[in-house]
Amino acid sequence: MGQHQHELSAMNATASFSDLWSPDVMLFTLLIATVYFLVTGPMHKRFENATMATTRQKLLFVFALLLFYAAQGSPISYYGHHYLFSLHMLQQSILYFALPPIVLLAMPEWLLEKIFQPRPLNAMLRAFTHPLVAALLFNTLFSFYHIPFIFDAAALHHQWMTVYHVILILAAFAMWWPIVSPLSDSKRQLAGLKKLAYIFVNGVLITPACALIIFASDPLYATYISAPQLFPSLSTFSDQRLGGIIMKLVQELVYGSVLAYVFYHWYKQEKQDDLPMDEQPGALLIKTPATDEGRV
Repeated sequence: MGQHQHELSAMNATASFSDLWSPDVMLFTLLIATVYFLVTGPMHKRFENATMATTRQKLLFVFALLLFYAAQGSPISYYGHHYLFSLHMLQQSILYFALPPIVLLAMPEWLLEKIFQPRPLNAMLRAFTHPLVAALLFNTLFSFYHIPFIFDAAALHHQWMTVYHVILILAAFAMWWPIVSPLSDSKRQLAGLKKLAYIFVNGVLITPACALIIFASDPLYATYISAPQLFPSLSTFSDQRLGGIIMKLVQELVYGSVLAYVFYHWYKQEKQDDLPMDEQPGALLIKTPATDEGRV
């Protein structure tokens, strides 16, 4: 009944508070926040070798939850699914490019080790976070999602779209893992030029999907062709092109920022490695005590 009313409100271009602000997503977000702060706070002593989350990790996690709710529980989600393709692309940009690296940086290493301690989960982690597998999996799934007949089929069946989005966000986390894995002993963590190359390859692989949308000569998605037009100055075709541009700009901004950060630290490390041993940071300079030539 609730889903039927939701569809009717979409058709009539009206929305209730529940439609716009998704109380269920709000409760889920608060539940995740509660679990995180309990486990990384007062309850951390129950786990072996566990420490409290740092202030930086806590702030990052709060920021990640705000991004998640903005994407999934705010009007961005409602209007993006029913009226504006551009908002739908903004939602995806947040979920797949901004959210995963922030969440991974917010997770204490010991907590992720506990989560992936069971052998089946650890095996899946190792398999799906291999750089080649992760890059191909995410970008292939992302590109397939934007093929018009697949997109429209998912849009007609709410459950299908939910499942596809869950799979996509898990693939996005796998794709980001080789870049920002918090596990210090992870063999999947790339370094130096390999990390730069991996980010560049991901940027290249996602380009065809964005280009398909930006340079299409006609509207592609029946879901938005038949949707009510909220803004007279924004046609369905212009909205579609805007969506592709938003996705590409956000992706370029995030990847570009990460590239600059990784390159800076790689260059800094290379400069340090080229210094003589006695000029290395933190090097111990062993000096022999001075002697008095006239002392017997």
